[in-house]
This record gives sequence, C-alpha cells and structure tokens, in this order.
Amino acid sequence: MASVMGQVAPTSGRLFARQAAADQRRHRRVAVALLGRYMLSDRQEYPCQTVDMSPGGVRLTCAVGGAVGERIVIYLEHVGRIEGKVARLLPDGVAVAVSATARKRDKIASQLTWLANRAELGLPEDRRHERVVPRQALATLRLEGGQEVAARIIDVSLSGAALACEGELPLDSSVVVGRTPARVVRQFKGGLAVEFRLPLSPDRFDENLVL
Repeated sequence: MASVMGQVAPTSGRLFARQAAADQRRHRRVAVALLGRYMLSDRQEYPCQTVDMSPGGVRLTCAVGGAVGERIVIYLEHVGRIEGKVARLLPDGVAVAVSATARKRDKIASQLTWLANRAELGLPEDRRHERVVPRQALATLRLEGGQEVAARIIDVSLSGAALACEGELPLDSSVVVGRTPARVVRQFKGGLAVEFRLPLSPDRFDENLVL
C-alpha cells in the first residue's frame, strides 16, 4: 500500500482529505465492525471489515487500497451495497467518501443507529443482507430431475431469494433459479426461500438483476 500512496497526486490527495474532513463534521461516525467485500476499478473482489462508519463515509480494514479518487463498490452485512471514492489511504486500509442520495444516506443513518443500539436494547437480528425487488420478476425453477416450475421472484439478496410458486419442494433440495444454483431453505404459504450456492456479486446487485 505504501507504493500506491507514493503514486497519488498531492492535489488529488488534499482534495479528498478535505472532503473526508467535511464529512466527519457533518455526520457522527459509529464504531462498528461489519464484514464485507469491495471492488475497485480492476473489478476484483477483496474482503474487508469496517472500523467506523457514517452516512457519508466509512473506514475499512483491507489489504488492497487502490488509489485516491478511485471508484469503489462495497457490500457490507446489514448495510448492503454502497458506492463511493477512495478518500485516504491508511496503513491498514482505506477511508471512503460515500456517494449516495439523501434517501440512501437516511437509510444508512437508520441502519447505523440500529446497529449501535442493537446489543444494548436487546433487539433481534435483522436479515443478513439488503434485499431488492428485480424488474424481471418472472423466473424458472429447474429441479434435480430436470422438471421446470414457473415462479415469481418476491425479492433477492446477495445470498438468496424468496419466490412465489405452486407446489412444495423438500427442504435442502437443489434447484436452479434461472441460471443460479441454490437450495431450498424455507417454505411459506404460496412459495419458498432459497439460498444461493455462491453469493451474487455486489456489482450486479440492483433492480436490473437477472438470475
């Protein structure tokens, strides 16, 4: 990371440092340790963990820092997908200036408040991952024997999906949702929930997702 820091243009570094300082004044940072993954412009995914976070910025412990000003896409447990730019390179990670709408920042603020108070107030665990409703909701379930079942996607997370369909499938049975291998983990009236064999990539996780 030191070699990367040596390549940063001084003007660019000062600019993002000022932006990060302004962010710290506007938003209260919450010390929270969330596991996640992130992707830089090389489109490679790397593991990370948060040190602290606010609606406008997040500090990550990670091995690959990229360059100041570089676009970064992060997926964090409980928070979901966020985007931003690398604001500072740190000895053990990076500080990121989050790019988000006012609505998204309000949502992050609510999530951070919940995370900060969860243990103290004894609140129950939330769902592991943020969920979206894809525009392309129709899907086909392909069963182990080759049978196909029409289904409608209720919502999707990086780790699984809820589906409306006819009939019941045994728990832990293998299915393919569209082109995505999964297994049945829960049944409910009128449908079922599946867990993907491999998590989806955060870079394609939005309403335009096609399984």
